[in-house]
Amino acid sequence: MNESELDRYSRQLLLPNFDIQGQLNLAQAKVLVIGLGGLGNIAATYLATSGVGTLVLADGDQLENSNLPRQVLYDEHQLGLSKVAAAAEQIALKNSAVQVEVIAKKLAGDALLHAVEQADVVLDCTDNFTARQAINRACLLLKKPLVSAAAIRWEGQLVSFLYHQQALPCYECLYPALSDQQLSCNESGIIAPVVGLLGVYQALEAVKLASGCGVVKHGVLRLFDGFDGSWREMRLTPDPQCSACSLENP
Repeated sequence: MNESELDRYSRQLLLPNFDIQGQLNLAQAKVLVIGLGGLGNIAATYLATSGVGTLVLADGDQLENSNLPRQVLYDEHQLGLSKVAAAAEQIALKNSAVQVEVIAKKLAGDALLHAVEQADVVLDCTDNFTARQAINRACLLLKKPLVSAAAIRWEGQLVSFLYHQQALPCYECLYPALSDQQLSCNESGIIAPVVGLLGVYQALEAVKLASGCGVVKHGVLRLFDGFDGSWREMRLTPDPQCSACSLENP
């Protein structure tokens, strides 16, 4: 690390359980962020400023005026741009040392598998069940750690799956079937700081995974109620009938 980097990350380097090795690990990591909306824009910002070496940003949407209350990475002058282009522009201003790769389309099929295969950590920041299911299966197949979050109305949830260490349970053990409409903020609304909080939590989990520092629990669901400010936690159990991971069951 050069003097500028030592100064920039000095507060992280002060942590005895992080230190220079954690920062170096972070600088060598590639993190895939799928979805640059309310969750992804926040997660990508903190990953970039924390010093992740490579960020791969995937999203097929353009920035709209109604996105701005909760997608605080972006500015008004970027309205109409693709979210990945807008995010890359802003991240370059925050930390020019981070390598940013953009995928300006919805990831699916072979393209999704390729992107997941190249990543060290995957963040699911999407807002529909079909995409979440596909991302889960790709990470499960390729044994990549997955950090998944969701937020709607005043509520949020986060769960990490350490598929590089264990396969069971998986995301589909939690949600074997769910309609996309049930997950839509367009239909149900969202309070902006709730989705921001979950995005920050995703970034924290990814930093711990990428740096090799800190504890990340496999298959532990954290539920947040922003209306009364409470957290609940529950450990998931494998579903023997799960169509995604049932073949992993002994």
